[in-house]
Amino acid sequence: MVGSRKEKQKPFALRLKFQISMTHSLKHSVDLEGSYNNRPSKLSKIEHPSHIEEEEEEEEEMNQNPKNGIQRYLFAIEYIGTRFSGSQKQLTCRTVVGALEEAFAKFVGQPVSVSCSSRTDAGVHALSNVCHVDIQRTSKRKPGEVLPPHEPAVVGRAVNHFLQKHDSDLTIIDVRRVPSDFHARFKAQERTYFYRLLSGPEPLSTFEKDRAWHEACRVLVGCHDFSSFRAAGCQAKSPIRTLDELSVTEVIESPYFPSVMDRERHNKVSSDLRGYPSNSETDISPSSSPCIDKVTTSSEDVGFGKRRRHRCLVVTARARSFLYHQVRLLVGVLKAVGSGNLTIPDVERILNAKNVTSASPMAPACGLYLGEVKYDLPTT
Repeated sequence: MVGSRKEKQKPFALRLKFQISMTHSLKHSVDLEGSYNNRPSKLSKIEHPSHIEEEEEEEEEMNQNPKNGIQRYLFAIEYIGTRFSGSQKQLTCRTVVGALEEAFAKFVGQPVSVSCSSRTDAGVHALSNVCHVDIQRTSKRKPGEVLPPHEPAVVGRAVNHFLQKHDSDLTIIDVRRVPSDFHARFKAQERTYFYRLLSGPEPLSTFEKDRAWHEACRVLVGCHDFSSFRAAGCQAKSPIRTLDELSVTEVIESPYFPSVMDRERHNKVSSDLRGYPSNSETDISPSSSPCIDKVTTSSEDVGFGKRRRHRCLVVTARARSFLYHQVRLLVGVLKAVGSGNLTIPDVERILNAKNVTSASPMAPACGLYLGEVKYDLPTT
């Protein structure tokens, strides 16, 4: 790996706040804090990409360096999807990939192509989406001279600088080198999505019927033909998907997304309390058993000008891959079950119908977050 001089610059912290209004009486508030290690608070040296190469020592290339100096970087990003027309590049709209390619081009001085692991629709957010890009580092002083690849930290700081010059809703949170054949989309082993639902200050029947949520999720977990949860325009060749986890967890109102340990702990406690009978045909692992761990909500008067506490539910869906709009359609059905508009037999009927017209209305995009993309990363 190419060495670099230690930069005596202060770390930074970027705090993003936003408030999103949802239809159907759903509201969001998200407070994301992202930071990139050692990103300087003042980036005068990154204003011009030519200064980057002066900061990096030109040492001998190691065996892992690619041919012709072209290095592939895998990088994770977080973004607020409100002002993006989706992740995929479009000629006339602002998109995640379009903004990334523009920032990378300013850094390296030539056009680049960014490939995303997961496509997200307009209004959908990401806590961690993953992309890859190929960069050839060339000398600004001697045109045509190929230099050793940039350090990953330099790439992250420089591109973040260009991303933050105009907007603050897209940030690179991690960068690493990968082999030239490592593809962000096709190497992904698992994807996790979260959907945040907020109720009003008073407890609603939607969030009181814990067993209904639980049983509805049990019906949908596993390998099925999800044609009923596949929107028109889906380009997948097959509607068969394996849903490894579908869970509903109640969390504190502030932005929070349950970890694997949180969900397993909630599911175990719920199963112990309810004492579900064992059934070899329907039993699923604790990590796949969804439930709601109650958080009490006060209906007392909290005083003038103070917001009453809302109840927040997070629906977690985990699989290797998903169909177009599958998660939002699943959430729509679960919400209908929780409110009493659908029963467990209704969920089975919708699944077996293999027709999207049988499903409940799709949940809006503004509550959906791509939470994680899992890889078996090569050692460096």
